[in-house]
Amino acid sequence: MAFYFMREGGEIMGKEILFDNEGVILKLNGVTGLLALKLKLKMPYNTIKSVYVDYFDAPQWMLRMPGTSISSLNIFEGSFKYADEWYFLSYENRVPLVMIELEGHEKYKYVFFEIDDPTKIAADIRKHIKNF
Repeated sequence: MAFYFMREGGEIMGKEILFDNEGVILKLNGVTGLLALKLKLKMPYNTIKSVYVDYFDAPQWMLRMPGTSISSLNIFEGSFKYADEWYFLSYENRVPLVMIELEGHEKYKYVFFEIDDPTKIAADIRKHIKNF
C-alpha cells in the first residue's frame, strides 16, 4: 500500500509510507532522498515502540552523520546522533511531524518525518502494528 502526497501546485512531496508483512517503510524520493543520503528506511513492526504526532526542534549540538542540516531554514534530512542515540530526521518546515520511537532497531532510536496529514499516517501505522 503506497501513499502519495501532493503539495500545492501539484508537486509531489519527497516521502511515501509503505506497509509490507514485516514493517513500515519510509521511502524518500527525489531531492529529499539525495539530501538525506538514504532512499528508504525499514522499521520492522516489532521494533516500533510508539507513534505520535508533535513538533520537534532539533538540538543545535546534534551531530549530522550523514545527511543535510540547514538549521536556519529548519531543514533536517538524514541520520543524526544526540545523547548517544541515533535519530533519522526528514523535515523541511516547522510543522507537526510523525514521530516514531523504536526499540531494538538495527540503528535508530527515533524516526521523525514531515508528511501531509501526519495524524492519519500515525493512525495507519498504529493500525498495522495492532494487526501484526
